[in-house]
Amino acid sequence: MAAFLYRIGRLAFRRRWTVALVWAAVLAAVGLAGMTAPEAEEEPFSMPGIESQEAFDLMEERFPGAAADGATARVVFVSPNGEKVTASENKEAVEAAIAELGDGTQVASTVDPYESGAVSEDGSTAYTTVTYKVDAAGLTDASRSHLDESLEHARDSGLTVEAGGDAMEDMGGPSGTAEAIGVSVAAVVLLITFGSLAAAGLPLLTALIGVGISLFAITALAGPLGLADSTSTVAIMLGLAVGIDYALFIVSRYREERAKGRTAQEAVALATGTAGSAVVFAGLTVVIALAGLSVVGIPMLTEMGLGAAGAVVVGVLIALTLVPALLGFWPNAILTRKDRKARRAGGAPRETRKVNGGTRWASFVLRRPLPVLLAAVAGLGALALPMTDLQLGMPGDEAMSTETTQRRAYDALAEGFGPGFNGPLTVVVDVRDADDPKAAAETVSGRIGGTEGVVSVSPAQFNESGDTAVFSVVPTTAPTGQETKDLVNTIRGDRPGIESEAGATFEVTGTTAMNIDVSEKVQSALVPYLLVVVGLAVILLLVVFRSILVPLKAAAGFLLSVLAALGAVVVVFQQGHGADLLGVETTGPIMSLMPIFLVGIVFGLAMDYEVFLVSRMREAYVHGERPAQAVTSGFQHSARVVVAAALIMIAVFSGFIGDSDAMIKMIGFGLASAVLLDAFVVRMAIVPAVLALLGERAWWLPKWLDRILPRVDVEGEALTRPAGPEAEPAEKDLART
Repeated sequence: MAAFLYRIGRLAFRRRWTVALVWAAVLAAVGLAGMTAPEAEEEPFSMPGIESQEAFDLMEERFPGAAADGATARVVFVSPNGEKVTASENKEAVEAAIAELGDGTQVASTVDPYESGAVSEDGSTAYTTVTYKVDAAGLTDASRSHLDESLEHARDSGLTVEAGGDAMEDMGGPSGTAEAIGVSVAAVVLLITFGSLAAAGLPLLTALIGVGISLFAITALAGPLGLADSTSTVAIMLGLAVGIDYALFIVSRYREERAKGRTAQEAVALATGTAGSAVVFAGLTVVIALAGLSVVGIPMLTEMGLGAAGAVVVGVLIALTLVPALLGFWPNAILTRKDRKARRAGGAPRETRKVNGGTRWASFVLRRPLPVLLAAVAGLGALALPMTDLQLGMPGDEAMSTETTQRRAYDALAEGFGPGFNGPLTVVVDVRDADDPKAAAETVSGRIGGTEGVVSVSPAQFNESGDTAVFSVVPTTAPTGQETKDLVNTIRGDRPGIESEAGATFEVTGTTAMNIDVSEKVQSALVPYLLVVVGLAVILLLVVFRSILVPLKAAAGFLLSVLAALGAVVVVFQQGHGADLLGVETTGPIMSLMPIFLVGIVFGLAMDYEVFLVSRMREAYVHGERPAQAVTSGFQHSARVVVAAALIMIAVFSGFIGDSDAMIKMIGFGLASAVLLDAFVVRMAIVPAVLALLGERAWWLPKWLDRILPRVDVEGEALTRPAGPEAEPAEKDLART
């Protein structure tokens, strides 16, 4: 592997114009394809294999056109000062508002709350539903402005008027603020790390090129493959992070080799052969983790994982080819100012420092490995403890800021009609085989209506053929409450008796039931996903490090960090500790997809740090250093760069904490916490402590396994064996390899 990548780096250096033009052509071609591609249609969220999805599919089949994709706005009217919305003056204001709302060019229909019974028992609250001819993405700015103006005019009458529904969603897409923050912080970190504008700018430039190629490719494929917007968002986030990191490690190794007196070409080739090998295997672990999301069986997660995996592959290819080519254009600009001055003056190059912050920290850990290990494990264990209280769900408008009209509409409906009104259950009854379809539907409706925890049941509505009925069930509790989940399970548990009595079958769906089913499916898929991803990564690391204990230690450390990060998420977003500091106004269940999403992304990034850090230790050990010396050497050369890479990752993810969307805020906090804990506690403390305690045993591998495992030479042993930086024997040795 190292010899092959050595030749790749040397070739890219020599043929730098060709390499640069090829990547420019790729960017132009993919960019043209992306810009000319037809706009992708938004695919509805689906979750194969769960009851609520099957019931929804049955509704679409039996009620063609009823489940239209038109956007809706649910407008809530609350009377002032204890008045009734049925009072003549308030009623006139409500009806005038509904008439104005219905005048929109894209409005399909509005509902009069006084005719439909959409008035609360105490008469304080009423609501209407505005249905549009197009989906939320198809609403024009004029329609959105008309909706906002109608709400303002209604408020002028003295009524409190709020609105929710997908018509109120901001469809402008991501603002790019988080990415801009991440790039800005990354530039500062790189400048501090390298002390050179050129060295700091090169990783940013190549990362942006990689992100551009990935983004345009996803845009071009979005239409034919039906990719969601979230696919490109995750690809940008990870492509930017790993693209900077991978280029960072190549450039850092190049500067190290130049400091040893090697020519630019040889330094590029050696950097690509050694650090490039670590980049390849680090990239493979990320790809395994992301592609493994397809195991979960959620189409949206599969798309996100494969899209991000593609972005990582592009980042690896750019690091191995374009970065060496650009180093060929500016071989000395990447060096520190002192080195450039020394070379212009004809002086000797500055030797790599033997003692730095990395070596001092490694020495500290090596002197007291057991206390450091116990303190780190205890700290992560304490953070992970709240994980036992993890509750999954899909937060809706109730998780939004109280400054939003959607949240205020949610609260008004809950106060006027009860907390369960915001999350009704939908029951679909299949009466094809029933002797009396109406009687069968009434039996199902009556039995469910008599279940404890049910407020009301709407009259059953039949389709044209009369073989399917649908009715709504309003619980007494909020959509995300544990009591509502228990109610759904109770109704489904009573199904055999109800179906036997009615002579018909039924299924429970609706947003609330869908969220419950999604949470249960994700929880059941988490363990198989971990087994597949961690198992494959352990095998890969076994080949890389030729050790049994090092890969197992890497996997165990990752589990500690991800559990601790999830515990931190529970503490803030579920239990509410420190929520005010992050602008979290309402606590509740953790987003269903959060744990598996966090595991997938963080596992790949954690293995990045593991490969970069431990590969230098392995390299030193293979070249004759004692285990303790090898740990110190690894930290001397890699600690500063790993810290810089982690800070860049944390900056990119932390940018999302400032988002107004509670789910985006949760994802940003979870990812930033996981990287912080994994990089600075696991990789910087637990890894050297464990290796110090294991000593020679850390690199033990049974002879029979050593014989059958392929040799990839990540350490670059074939490159450093000959004497002299560019000795002729090295060329022959590489040719034989």
